[in-house]
Amino acid sequence: MIYDAVVIGGGPAGIMAAGRASERGARVLLLEKNNKLGLKLLATGHGRCNVTNTSADDKQKISIYGPNSKFLFSAFNKFSVNNVLNFFNKLGVSTKIENHGRVFPESDQATDIQLALIKYLEKDDVEIRYNAEVKKVVGVNDKIDKVVLMNGEEILSKNFIIASGGKSYPDTGSTGDGYTWLANLNHSINTPRPALTPVVVKEKIVEQLEGLSFKDIGLNIYQNKKKLINRSGDIIFTADGISGPAIIDLSSKLGTLLPGLTVIKIDFYPETTKNELKEKMQHDFHHSNNKMIKNYLSVLTSPRLVSVILELTNINEKKPVSTVTKKERQGLVDMLKEFTLEVKELKDFNRAMITAGGLDIKEVDSKTMRSKLYSNLLLAGEVLDLDGPSGGYNLQICWSTGYLAGDSIDIDNG
Repeated sequence: MIYDAVVIGGGPAGIMAAGRASERGARVLLLEKNNKLGLKLLATGHGRCNVTNTSADDKQKISIYGPNSKFLFSAFNKFSVNNVLNFFNKLGVSTKIENHGRVFPESDQATDIQLALIKYLEKDDVEIRYNAEVKKVVGVNDKIDKVVLMNGEEILSKNFIIASGGKSYPDTGSTGDGYTWLANLNHSINTPRPALTPVVVKEKIVEQLEGLSFKDIGLNIYQNKKKLINRSGDIIFTADGISGPAIIDLSSKLGTLLPGLTVIKIDFYPETTKNELKEKMQHDFHHSNNKMIKNYLSVLTSPRLVSVILELTNINEKKPVSTVTKKERQGLVDMLKEFTLEVKELKDFNRAMITAGGLDIKEVDSKTMRSKLYSNLLLAGEVLDLDGPSGGYNLQICWSTGYLAGDSIDIDNG
């Protein structure tokens, strides 16, 4: 049998591509290496599935997707955030909007999204093959000829869509196979790296801060003493570094800076200048002569952070504020305004939400998702060198590129 389209990968992009192709009258086979579809979806949004973001296709904010952002214009025009919301609504999933435009199913259950997508495939009779692991994709001249499975079976089709995902959360089947197939087809692969992942730092003292979280603090990234990035947001300290929304969103950029000397300077008082904080301390010290420095600082910030700051500045925690020297006071201000940590590495793909890097988009037609090397090969989702911040932006890439790929296959309905 020769299919109209074979889609490799049963994640959000692959499901959307298969469903759209089938809607158009194509005979579609979806190949999934696991025994279930959409396993990675179940892990997103802490099991709630952050479906999209109300700003995900905002042309004024497109730069949040980085240097490759303009590639997404056609896909977002074809299948927008509103299209996504209507799509799931028609499949019986009500959604809600939370902080920062994040969209979730009203039930807070990722399984509702998974089941809706399966219903979508069943509605248009997409053939699904589970436990079907692809060994290689065979190209002849400028066309893909066939897909070969691990069991040796060869599958023929008029069109092929690779939507096999990246390398993050490998337990869900995202092991980077697509990069290998595409490289063997002479496509260019930009080195995949973990993104939206916690950061590991060199300073062991962060162990004492594990679990401590801060809201709306400043983050300044320096490389070779030059400030490159200034952000604000929420963080949480881990046993070996920092996590939380603000640092996770910066991790992709940090990955491009490593292994160069890169430091994060945390500003616990971003709304206050150093001079203002210094004057406040001077005033408070004058009116709290007998107060111990530990007790005074614990009013300004977390007692656990205070203990670390005093250890780093070598100030006895029982020292009366009246005896704190000008130099020591400056050291305390510096710690609260520029708590400096050197980046060692990013957490690996087991902890990364997504993969940065992937198939070079210069080799893909953004208006169709078609390969520029093979006329019947289309690409969608995380296998492409596209990534955005956390909060539903990356799933929107999958929905939009998947839909556009399925909409772009050549079908002979005659």
